[in-house]
Amino acid sequence: MADNLITFKEPKSPISESYRMVRTNLHYLNIDNKNKAIVVTSSNPGEGKTTTMANLAITMSQAGQKVLLVECDLRKPRVHKTFDLDNNMGLVNVIVENKSVRDVIHKIDSIPNLNIITAGPIPPDPAELLQSTMMKELIDKFKNEYDVVLFDAPPVCSVTDAAILSNLVDGVILVVASGETNIESAKLAKKLLQKVHANILGVVLSKADISKTGGYYYHYYEYGEDATTKKHKKRKHKRK
Repeated sequence: MADNLITFKEPKSPISESYRMVRTNLHYLNIDNKNKAIVVTSSNPGEGKTTTMANLAITMSQAGQKVLLVECDLRKPRVHKTFDLDNNMGLVNVIVENKSVRDVIHKIDSIPNLNIITAGPIPPDPAELLQSTMMKELIDKFKNEYDVVLFDAPPVCSVTDAAILSNLVDGVILVVASGETNIESAKLAKKLLQKVHANILGVVLSKADISKTGGYYYHYYEYGEDATTKKHKKRKHKRK
């Protein structure tokens, strides 16, 4: 698996804790279980949407939720590379060739509750596939079989795919990169999503410097866990 799957490789890191906070916030937004199918997108390429979605999927799986991750960036798919999976068959084969979903699902042995559907071969017209009747039926099927379904969509400002998909699901998470995403691009992404009446659940800030905030929080959390022990040691030292 790729090094950027920090929630799997370093689950106690401050970055992993940040992903768990996102998971918790989504949980409170979904008390009535209405937001099961969620699109993760960004305004432009390279802002960290796939990394964010992959780590979020892992944290949800670690919490006991049955999670399906679906690669819907049919133009430049990266999920199979992130998880080191074969991409000969995937979502495209199910829609175009009527392949069984069972034939294209990848089960991750090291993450028991996580299943993944890669993109498969790149089609000539991805947008047409994403707005097909078959895609709508698949989304309904996935929602019935999983606790959460996360869809990795192309950048919303680049192509229409993300907007099309956002209109079919329950909610959207927009990823913006700290110090990189232009504010006008972020506003345009929001406008394009609102235009199709997408339910924007929130914004995730990626590539943020947590050396001052997250690092402090993490060390404070560790200190809190060991506070009694540390105080006890100090008292013993004073007695000497």
